[in-house]
Amino acid sequence: MTSTRQEVARDYAYLLIGSLFVASAFSLFLAPNQLASGGVSGLSIVLNDLFGISPGLFQLVANVVLLAIGWMILGMGFGVKSLVGSIFLPVVILVYERFDVPAATMNPMLAAIFGGAGVGIGLGLIFRGRASTGGMDLIAQILHRFTKLPLHLCIALLDGTIVISAATIFSLEIGLYALVALFITIKMIDVVQLGITNDKLAYIISDQREALVKEIFETLDRGATEIEAAGAFTRTRKPMLMVVVRQGEITTLKEIVKHIDPSAFLVVSEAHEVLGLGFTDDKRYRNVP
Repeated sequence: MTSTRQEVARDYAYLLIGSLFVASAFSLFLAPNQLASGGVSGLSIVLNDLFGISPGLFQLVANVVLLAIGWMILGMGFGVKSLVGSIFLPVVILVYERFDVPAATMNPMLAAIFGGAGVGIGLGLIFRGRASTGGMDLIAQILHRFTKLPLHLCIALLDGTIVISAATIFSLEIGLYALVALFITIKMIDVVQLGITNDKLAYIISDQREALVKEIFETLDRGATEIEAAGAFTRTRKPMLMVVVRQGEITTLKEIVKHIDPSAFLVVSEAHEVLGLGFTDDKRYRNVP
């Protein structure tokens, strides 16, 4: 799939803005409070305490070296964007170091919350730009390649090792705060990539399909998708309706189902991101029977 100039420009904007978020959260919150919450950045905090190595300089060298190793061993075409991210992020950290910017807070809990959130927002933007900043992700992929362990487990093992190192070198309390920061980072990545929404996804299995569809159209002005389903035990085939509604409409939907078919099977779950007609685009129908 060929990207247009606008898409390329958007991806680089996500990459650069995301890198600024990560570098700022690291320099203002995590590093001053010794919160090594995984990754090359966390390792740089540990090495800075042990040997006085500049975190920004270490990350710059480590990212470039790891990117080169990734190209050689994995044969992956990480592309120019990943190279830009691997260099730009530590350069921003070096700028913070050069001007000796003071910490935003020396309260470790506040640092874990806001540092973790800042890193998560930044990484989420970088991922939305279809890029990366190298680092531990490459080591995890190499470990996955040779050990056959699941990739998410490789990432968890590497991040966990760094957090344990921080707890050993600094203190158990600092290690626990680092875990808090890591947890918040993971959650914020999901928020940026999936979005914040109160939309609900409902699955309805009922013998009164036509009556339900008509009432959903007329009352909620929502569409429905029919999915062919079968009972795993009885093998009875029965259509299942999939309906996406706003949070404020879910009670009305449940009342519609209960009124038309009290024996209907209804499952409601979160819809993290809804795109398309009726939600992010204007509807082209009103109350279609």
